[in-house]
Amino acid sequence: MREDLQVYDNILQLVGNTPLISLNKITKDFKGKFSAKIEAFNPGNSSKDRIALYIIEEAERKGILKPGDTIIETTSGNTGFSIAMVSCIKGYNCILAVSSKSSRDKIDMLKTMGAKVYVCPANVPADDPRSYYEVAKRLHQEIDGSVYINQYFNQLNIDAHFHSTGPEIWKQTEGKITHLVACSGTGGTISGTARFLKEKNPNIKILGIDAFGSVLKKYHETGKFDKDEIYPYRIEGLGKNLIPSATDFKSIDRFMKVADEDAAHAARELARTEGLFVGYTSGAAMHGLKLYSEEGEFDKDSNVVIIFPDHGSRYMSKIYSDEWMTEQGFMDNHTANAEMDIEIVK
Repeated sequence: MREDLQVYDNILQLVGNTPLISLNKITKDFKGKFSAKIEAFNPGNSSKDRIALYIIEEAERKGILKPGDTIIETTSGNTGFSIAMVSCIKGYNCILAVSSKSSRDKIDMLKTMGAKVYVCPANVPADDPRSYYEVAKRLHQEIDGSVYINQYFNQLNIDAHFHSTGPEIWKQTEGKITHLVACSGTGGTISGTARFLKEKNPNIKILGIDAFGSVLKKYHETGKFDKDEIYPYRIEGLGKNLIPSATDFKSIDRFMKVADEDAAHAARELARTEGLFVGYTSGAAMHGLKLYSEEGEFDKDSNVVIIFPDHGSRYMSKIYSDEWMTEQGFMDNHTANAEMDIEIVK
């Protein structure tokens, strides 16, 4: 960065150092103090910028990546966007295997960033050759000079957040954080942040968010992978139908499961009350926070940080679409209807 002109060399220099913003209205009935780590302030609008840049630069440092190589990854959308962004700046080809559950908005964004996208069926077992895990592996084997990021089983996923998100939150709260609330998908964000914070203060509680239809909560509690826990759900980037080694379950104190509908409406409520336009997983984190509060997890002295992973613009065709919400049956028990707030002037 040219400090004399305050000009950045490229967009990658803006990754990290996202703000912590107090949650006031939506938490007014909760005990404690609550603030949100807004990862949409990253240049790629999600926390995945951190791991994309960190992992790719580690591969460069070790000589694994060379100019003109191809980067391959499995993604629900956000990691793919971040990798595509880093790739176009650094001059790599980018191929992404994406779950069909990913919003159309995300898939279009990936194509716009120059990535070649393979859309794979979401509701198949992880070892099915059509799954986005297996498609990415196959492409890696077939393409010479390719590097497979493999975020679900890459310890650098954890390291990226240990070296960035954790220290930022510790500094921003002046070490006064008592609880961290974060979603778990690959597990890198919650695990890396938790490891750093627990090293600073082992009494900090790490509260994970999982989805109904995912295996993570039960595995954390029992150590057993129960495939009977698996069924289709709509939230993107949360939960899993396998056990990612990028999740450090020992650093997480509890898990709370949330439902698709509740997560969607929590995201909408954040927009109406706090002016925060966040993604589906952020809504899941917010609803999980509410459930933890209702169970009495917090008291008046709690200083709680919740991570909101991405931006709402990636879900315009989903949770911010009344049509989609109605199709899912999510509007039945809620009076919210955007059409009531629109007047057509003729």
